[in-house]
Amino acid sequence: MLLAVAPGLLHTRNVAVGRSVVALRIRTKRVYERPAPEDGERLLVMRLWPRGIRKESVSRWEPELGPSRPLLKAFRSGELAWDEYAPAYLNEMAQKPELLDSVRRLASSKTVTLLCGCQDEERCHRTLLRNALENK
Repeated sequence: MLLAVAPGLLHTRNVAVGRSVVALRIRTKRVYERPAPEDGERLLVMRLWPRGIRKESVSRWEPELGPSRPLLKAFRSGELAWDEYAPAYLNEMAQKPELLDSVRRLASSKTVTLLCGCQDEERCHRTLLRNALENK
């Protein structure tokens, strides 16, 4: 089940990280929105660096958390509908448990804002990723 949360709002959920249950503090935001102090760690989750974005506006870049190029191309061209794209993306992320755990650990100690260029928050991999991180 996907949860709809207003863009930029802090979303907190208790999850197991290692042997502990901790609260994850995860936000989502367009990378083109201005950085804010409440963003905490600004984590870019796109395969390619977005045009016009200065490196200083991003704390960390994890291109492997973005959809693969073939998957993104198929979705953008209309070859894949959202209902097909979403599980395919989540399957890609399921192949990267160490990377997901590193983001969970980070979000257990500070606010993490997942950044992407997509305009539609509800049909963006950053929202899928947030849900995957929270629903381990």
